[in-house]
This record gives sequence, C-alpha cells and structure tokens, in this order.
Amino acid sequence: MAKNPSRQPKPRKPSRKQAEEAVSTLLLWAGEDTRREGLVDTPARVARAYEDWFSGYKEDPVGFLTRTFEEVDGYDEMIVLRHIEFESHCEHHMAPIIGHAHVGYIPNNKVVGISKLARVVEAFARRFQVQEKMTAQVANCIWDVLAPKGVGVVIEASHQCMTTRGVHKSNVSMVTSRMLGLFRTDARTRAEFLQMIDAKR
Repeated sequence: MAKNPSRQPKPRKPSRKQAEEAVSTLLLWAGEDTRREGLVDTPARVARAYEDWFSGYKEDPVGFLTRTFEEVDGYDEMIVLRHIEFESHCEHHMAPIIGHAHVGYIPNNKVVGISKLARVVEAFARRFQVQEKMTAQVANCIWDVLAPKGVGVVIEASHQCMTTRGVHKSNVSMVTSRMLGLFRTDARTRAEFLQMIDAKR
C-alpha cells in the first residue's frame, strides 16, 4: 500500500546557501552564464525576495484575530473590508497571482480591528497558493476564531501562470467565494454583501 505523503515527516528546510545554489542551477538550466556580471548576485537577491514573498509561512493568521473588542454598543450589522490587495504565487508553476479580496462578517458580540482582516489575507497570500484554497482558508480562519453569525469572502485575481505561459490569455481574472453561516443560509444577507463589495469606490 502506498504511503500517505501527509503522514511523512516534513522535509528539512535547506540552508540559505543551498537555496542560492538551487537558483544558480535553474539559471544554468535556462541557458544562462551565472558568471555574468548581471547574474553574479542574482541567487542571493532571489533568496531575499523569497523571504519577502513567502513570509506568510512565519505568520499565524489565528493570532491576528485573538484580540477582539466587545464595547461596540451592541453593533451587530455587517462589517465589510473591500479591495484588500494581495500578491501571491501559484503552487503549480510558482508564477505570481495578483488580486484583491473582499472580506465581510456579522459579529456575534465581538469585533476585531479591521487591519487584522487584511493581515489574515496577507498571511495566507504570502504562501504558495491555489486561489480556491486561499479563499476557504481566509473564511474558515475568521469563522473559527471570531465565531461570528456569518462570514463572506470573495477573491478576484489574475494568474500569471495563465497569462504568461500556456494559453497566454491576458485580461482574464478568476473569482472565487466562500460563504459561511448567514452568508450561506440567508439569501438577503448574501445579496447585501455582494452589493456592498460591488459598490463604487
């Protein structure tokens, strides 16, 4: 019987030197001369860029939502943060995914600082991603930690793995959504959310 990869020990993280050597290998494989002036420092630059692009692996999205506020005079209407810009990378081709997210929730006796919603999106975006998975991760995180009456997440993004390779279709965006609680069960709540995120800036 084949072993389940998810049950195997996580591979050891390579050293910085090994990461830079891997970049050099790819440059050579592409046909470049890594001794060329313009490429001498590229492996180190790429390693530093990866530390920024994939900093989400060091972040705890749950931690961003643990500090909440209850003194809101009983506010229980929808809270929506629109147009949260993000940059991510496709886990299939390591190509950029550029887009924005809309996040809404209906509080249940407690709210969270709005910047924390953006940080949750950022934490999941700065990892290798599939847009469908990222949409679910953001919604599930808010649902599990805040225990609200409802959560809605809509993400629209352009995938460079489609625009710069393969079918080469530009000006194409992908839209995904995840609705939980009242956003899923109540059509009026869902319609209100979709109308709010579609409103002119």
